[in-house]
Amino acid sequence: MKKLAIISTIILGLATASCDSYLDINQDPNSPTEGNMSTSIMLPAAEMGIAATYGNLLRIPAGYFTQHYAHMFGTSNYVDYSQFNMSPVRSGSAYSQINRVGLKNLQTIRSLAEEKEEWGTYLAATTLRCFALQALVDCYGSIPYSEALDISNPSPHYDEGSAVYAGLLNELDEALGKVSPQDNVATNFLLQGKNAASWIQFANALKLKIMSREVGAVAEVDSKIGALIAEDNFPKADVAYAGFWKDETGQMNPFYAEEFSTAFGSTQENVTANLAIIGTMLQKNASGDVIYQDPRLAAFFDTNSSGEYVGGVSGTNFSTSGNYKAAYWCRPAMKYNSPVYMIQLAEIEFFIAEYYARHNNAAQAQAHYNAAIEASCASAGVGGADQVIAKFPYNQANYKQCIGISKWMALAGTNNFESWCELRRLKYPAFGSVTGTSLYVASDDKLNTAAYTPGTLYTPISVFDKVGSNQVIQRWPYPSVSTSSNSNAPSFSDADYKTPLFWAK
Repeated sequence: MKKLAIISTIILGLATASCDSYLDINQDPNSPTEGNMSTSIMLPAAEMGIAATYGNLLRIPAGYFTQHYAHMFGTSNYVDYSQFNMSPVRSGSAYSQINRVGLKNLQTIRSLAEEKEEWGTYLAATTLRCFALQALVDCYGSIPYSEALDISNPSPHYDEGSAVYAGLLNELDEALGKVSPQDNVATNFLLQGKNAASWIQFANALKLKIMSREVGAVAEVDSKIGALIAEDNFPKADVAYAGFWKDETGQMNPFYAEEFSTAFGSTQENVTANLAIIGTMLQKNASGDVIYQDPRLAAFFDTNSSGEYVGGVSGTNFSTSGNYKAAYWCRPAMKYNSPVYMIQLAEIEFFIAEYYARHNNAAQAQAHYNAAIEASCASAGVGGADQVIAKFPYNQANYKQCIGISKWMALAGTNNFESWCELRRLKYPAFGSVTGTSLYVASDDKLNTAAYTPGTLYTPISVFDKVGSNQVIQRWPYPSVSTSSNSNAPSFSDADYKTPLFWAK
């Protein structure tokens, strides 16, 4: 694995050099002086703190936890993830990056914008702040929130996830109440050249996601979701960091820079596709003939050296001397300029479909479910949505299952972290009867792909014992970078690895 310094390089390189208007910046935007402290300088740096973390440090482990990814032969970098393990040390990288570069800068931006009554920028910074904080809740369950902004308090209290969620919705509503659609927004990467109207739509989509996860845990939230859907002011296109990444050191898509680029001197490959996602998106009969191939497969994964799609098995490290060397596997289809998706139209449509399904409006639920698949295919740049819908049709009687599996596939190539969240919440894909030890027999170095049942998960080989069989890891342990210095940090027991978050119980 390349050094985490890559992320800092990406952040500083992009914040200072990715757009023409930033080329003259000669000071670190993360340490601004009084003369250069402006929202237009600070917002890009804060954004890249979030994009680099969300698009890489959260994406990689989630890709393994969802069984979109398996581990490549001959390396040990992510074998622990593939066994559903996350250590307190490992979990600290994302936590520190989001807090140090993202959240601290965003709070300064919010203060500056409020002082100058720049309500478009205030909304943008608030929306990004809430987005990042929700991601942290979805990792840990509890995080510092109510006391986190008090710089005189080195040991802020960890708030329960449900309380943080409620606070985030209040923050978004407060910012939305101050803004007008025509208000300007400081220079930024995410919605370049857009006024507050686009940020209002993004904030509404984030509210939809937050409230959809609250269903079953918070009273009366469904009526608020209904009102938001009736308002129908959501993004009209995927919200993503796209269009500015460059094939230059420090300016590439962060996952590409970490795993695919040789710009930092490493040629090591760690991530390959998982047998589970390949076996669902590419199905064969007993004779080995292809009976279904998802049109998005080529957009999500590259073929192997033989032009075939083959996925590895979670929880093992394939030998460099065996049958399954690097050229045997297919890899995620990543480029230096691949987008970092924040929220996609497909996700919004799936959430809306789920709302109507809960209210037994099968016709509307099916319409939005189909629209989600169509949006996913459009985002992937492929046709064939009708083919996907026919293979995985909407089923009102089992709406969580069909939405869960279809969302798992739709996010396999675009947003593994959100897929892990939704997998835990919806409980689909569920675990099948086959285990990793049946799919790959290490003593014989034999892969048994035919044993896999499409649309299921499986217990990894050498699964982390604190998680165990037929379960996915439910939360990350609290980061040692916080617990080592915060006397108010809660304890984390072995049982907590499989204790669902408040929205997944």
